[in-house]
Amino acid sequence: MTAMAGPTIATVIPVLNEEGHIGKCLESLIAQDHPANDHIILVLDGGSTDNSQSEIENAIIYSQQNNGPKIELIDNPGRHVSSARNLALSRIPPSVTHLIELIGHCIVPQNHISTRMKSWQKYDLQIKENNSAPLGALGVKVLPREGDLGMFESWVEGALSSPLGSGGGQFDNFSSAGKTKIPAFATHLRSAVQGVGGWDDDFISCQDSDLSMRMIEHGYCLMRCPETTVSMAKRTSVTRWWKMGHRYGFWRTKTVLRHPKRISLREYAPWFGLVLSTALLALSNEYWIIPAVLYGVVLLVEALRSSIRNRRISLLIGIPICLFMLHTSFSIGLIDGLIRKGKAASDR
Repeated sequence: MTAMAGPTIATVIPVLNEEGHIGKCLESLIAQDHPANDHIILVLDGGSTDNSQSEIENAIIYSQQNNGPKIELIDNPGRHVSSARNLALSRIPPSVTHLIELIGHCIVPQNHISTRMKSWQKYDLQIKENNSAPLGALGVKVLPREGDLGMFESWVEGALSSPLGSGGGQFDNFSSAGKTKIPAFATHLRSAVQGVGGWDDDFISCQDSDLSMRMIEHGYCLMRCPETTVSMAKRTSVTRWWKMGHRYGFWRTKTVLRHPKRISLREYAPWFGLVLSTALLALSNEYWIIPAVLYGVVLLVEALRSSIRNRRISLLIGIPICLFMLHTSFSIGLIDGLIRKGKAASDR
């Protein structure tokens, strides 16, 4: 039986007001060494009010003129990432077997697609030889954006590269392949995504985490590997950094309520410390301040380590500030997720 004619790989990019990044993102995808006729790019715009659509239209023309992959600009009336990806799933050609998740504020190296697919074949074969569950998703390693970083952005990168800031999520600085519950910017097996019903539109954020948990529950294996990388621009202001932390905490609770196995006790460590200090203080125990002092010492040690490693003295101040903000906003978000229903974030 012959393979169906047409592209086998689709890159799906939801965007909203990405004029500062989407042009370079698409340029990096057009420049891939993977055969252009085997790759289609779907950009789903959620109602941008800047020049994002013009940047995308220019990229479409450029790709056509340079025999690049087909790029389609699609209106996303649902606005959110989950609705964009479901819409893409309904629009991609029948020949597509694998979906690649990207966002507008990232770029990829020239061998990105080819390396992704070689890695997929490698790990898919390995788990089949071990009689494991079929491979449903393969995540990549997330790197800082290219170019010089501003002071606050370097603080954010330092915080996210720290074990105290990355956790086991998409910013984890892992070095070897293995199973995961959180494959960042994953390559998904199309049939697996369709088999679990696609993305849940109730998840305005953390939609990928919900999808991953459902795939695991349906018997698929999820992996990540460091061979493939994505360079991603992060938050560049205090306000957006705070909002990001709160949003991640809020939707983590929504995910855990739906999928209790997604819980990670380390994410509740700040609340454990606060409760312990409050209890000791209520008991007039002189050691009530120790948890806070230990936390401060850990932040300072991590700041010193990061400052030496990156040779940037401002990290001595920035790392404690950003980590404290992240832990505080995320922790508040965890509780907020128990109280309120979700609504669209204002920093997307």
